[in-house]
Amino acid sequence: MTSRAGARPTATKTEGNDYKPKERGGPTPYQMSMSCRSEIKKLTLVQLLIWLLVAAQVTVTHLELVSHDLVAAPYQWQYPYLLSIVPSLLGAMAMPRHNISYLVISMISAGLFSVAPLLFGAMEMFPVAQQLYRHGKAYRFIFGYSAVSVMYLLMLVALQVHAWHLYYSKRLLDAWFDSTQDKKKK
Repeated sequence: MTSRAGARPTATKTEGNDYKPKERGGPTPYQMSMSCRSEIKKLTLVQLLIWLLVAAQVTVTHLELVSHDLVAAPYQWQYPYLLSIVPSLLGAMAMPRHNISYLVISMISAGLFSVAPLLFGAMEMFPVAQQLYRHGKAYRFIFGYSAVSVMYLLMLVALQVHAWHLYYSKRLLDAWFDSTQDKKKK
């Protein structure tokens, strides 16, 4: 068929260079929410594992299930750190119903019950670590390893996990706020 302008051009083969997708501003709030929720669930499991290790040390030493030569007595920072399970539980309770208030309380309590005891513990154990570094003497052991070395390693991992948990919680909170703002606009 011909048109008034003449014959139509024949189709040519292209390699896809003429296709231009729509530009997007980034992931939707739903995609962001699902991504952050997945990461938070993984981090919560790691937090639970760290909490169980600290709780096991405290329980084993207080019930005297093993000798103090095998597992050293806990440091003072470990007792308030046992409350770090509270922010994890509040965060888990916030997920199913997108409860913003639980998530905010979880983030605030994570700073108080998780990060603050870790920072206090780093200061509490610093003289012992300094003595170990300078003189090579350790007086507390956990399964044959220096207790201060094991605790600093645990604290390093825990601090990273809590920091990532706070980061993803903040991103999730932003996604939830964006989705509620989108609903209000409609």
